[in-house]
Amino acid sequence: MSFRGVMRPGHAVIRVLEMEPAVTHYVERLGLIKTNEDAQGRVYLKAWDEHDAFSIVLREADAPGLDVMAFKVHGTAELDRLEADLRAYGVNCERVAAGELADCGHRVRFEIPTGHAIELYAEKKYVGNLVGNHNPNPWPEGLKGMQVYRFDHCLLYGPKLADNLDLFTNVLGFDLTERIVTPDGGLLATFFSCSNKAHDIAFVHHDVPDKFHHASFMLMTWEEVLRAADIMSMHDIAIDIGPTRHGITRGRTIYFFDPSGNRNEVFCGDYTWYPDREPITWEAGEIGRAIFYHDRRLNENFLGVVT
Repeated sequence: MSFRGVMRPGHAVIRVLEMEPAVTHYVERLGLIKTNEDAQGRVYLKAWDEHDAFSIVLREADAPGLDVMAFKVHGTAELDRLEADLRAYGVNCERVAAGELADCGHRVRFEIPTGHAIELYAEKKYVGNLVGNHNPNPWPEGLKGMQVYRFDHCLLYGPKLADNLDLFTNVLGFDLTERIVTPDGGLLATFFSCSNKAHDIAFVHHDVPDKFHHASFMLMTWEEVLRAADIMSMHDIAIDIGPTRHGITRGRTIYFFDPSGNRNEVFCGDYTWYPDREPITWEAGEIGRAIFYHDRRLNENFLGVVT
C-alpha cells in the first residue's frame, strides 16, 4: 500500500490514579512491555509486535481518562503539510518539542470538534519487535497475560460529529468506514480509517466533550479473546461486556476496566478496508445489533461509563 499523510495510530497517553497497579494491569495482565520511564514518572509501554519505542504512555493524575491520541505521519514533509492544512482550515495548532515524550520527535497538537487533543508526529525511535526481521518465529516465548500484539484504536465520546467528520475526511485524509445515523440524517457514531483497517479511531455522540470510552488492543483469534476473558476472571478484573461480537467492524471482543476505571478492549477479526468503498451505514433503530450483534440490545453501562 502506498501511504501518504497519516499512516496509523501511534500512541495514546492515558491518565491513571496510581501507577503501580496500573503497570501491573497493563504489563502483567494485558501483556504490554515496559520500555521506559521518564523524569516525570510517565511509564512507556509497547506490544510485542510493535516496532516503535512505545504505543501507550501512562501518566499518574487526579482523574482517569485520555490526555491525547497521536498518529504517525509519513515523514516530516507530510507533517509540515498537514500542519499547514490544519491552520488554513482554522485549527489552532501547537508544536510540542522533540524529546518532550522520550524517544519521540516533535509533535503537532490540536483540538478536534469533539474536544479531544490529537497529535501528529513523524519520528519515533525504532526498536523492532520481539521476533526480529531475519528468519523470525511467528511469536516470541515468555509473553505475559493476554499477549496483545498491538495498540489498535480508541473510541472517543463528544459533540459535533458532523464537524469532526469534515475535519477527519477533508483535512486529515481519513476515510469514513461506518456510521450510525438518526432518521433525520444526524450522526450518532462515526468510524474512521487512515489505513486498510476497519477503523483507527471512532466517535460516539455525547453532549459532554473530551470523554474517553476505551483503548483497544489486538489479538489474533477468537480463542485468544476467550483466553483473555479467563485471565480477567483469574485476576478479578472488572468486565464490562463480552466476549461477544460487534455488528460494526465485525470484531469479536471483550471490554473490561483498568484499576483506574479506564475501559480497555481486546478484540480480533475485522474486515479489510479499501478507500474506493462506500461507508457502511447503520440505522439508529438497529444500534443494539450494530454494537452487540449477539444480544441485539444496548448495555447502559457500556454507553454511559466514560472517563
